[in-house]
Amino acid sequence: MQGIFKLIRPKQWAKNLLVFAAFLFTGSLSRTDHLTLALIAFAAMCLVSSATYVFNDLADVERDRAHPVKQNRPIAAGLVSTTTAWLVGVTMGICGLGLGFSLGEGALTILGVYAVTQVLYNWKIKSYAVADVFTIAFGFVLRAALGAAAIGVGMSGWLFLCTASLALMLGFAKRRNEYILQGKDRSLSRQSLSAYSQLSLDMFVAIFSGLAIMCYGLYTLESETARTYPGLILTFPFVVYGVCRYLLAVYTKDEGGEPADTLFGDRHVLFSVIGFLLAAALAMSKVSVPLISLD
Repeated sequence: MQGIFKLIRPKQWAKNLLVFAAFLFTGSLSRTDHLTLALIAFAAMCLVSSATYVFNDLADVERDRAHPVKQNRPIAAGLVSTTTAWLVGVTMGICGLGLGFSLGEGALTILGVYAVTQVLYNWKIKSYAVADVFTIAFGFVLRAALGAAAIGVGMSGWLFLCTASLALMLGFAKRRNEYILQGKDRSLSRQSLSAYSQLSLDMFVAIFSGLAIMCYGLYTLESETARTYPGLILTFPFVVYGVCRYLLAVYTKDEGGEPADTLFGDRHVLFSVIGFLLAAALAMSKVSVPLISLD
């Protein structure tokens, strides 16, 4: 059971918190029906994403055994048999899609697109530099889109831009960590790494971190949501501080391989996330912020 628990990677479910973005930024905090739908969507994405992790490990078992860290994954290390892994993956995938079906056609379609994208990624796309990270970022966008579909609202361009740029920052930081960690043998575990250089990865991380900050800053000032909830700008300092702390860990400690580890391992980043959520909840409750004007 310990091997199966490790196989489905529950720590990675932190990524699926993006499902709640639409619930948070559409002023739905007081609606218990929307909260229930968002929770179901979160559970569905956790199940489907865990299923894709299992299938990814099954497909990459030989490459994982050549990786200094991934060799400890349950299948590569022999802790979970391939038969058991297939059973776990199929069961979680079916249950996740079943929850998606209960949310409606839109949510089910998004989950289906996510699953197909992961299949394509593991089959071919992950071998191509840049395309591999953009595909990962697309998965983050789909998480946000699922949350919007679950509560019956459209996904705004602002949510798309903010989610995509942040996901690209995290994705290229992850590739940078792998590039450095694996040294000259990097192509043995991930073919796309041979096409990157550390300089190019440093630049990509810097570009998309700046873009993420800029997009979110404009969102807190110029979006329709910001006009309705002007206190939303209070969340901006937490975003900037959190990104800066994350970049500090990436560039000085060569971290970024597991964003969840940085989130829970750096108290400053965790403080930024908690502060962001509290400030967003305060802003979306329409509490007056007299010192801030969008005019």
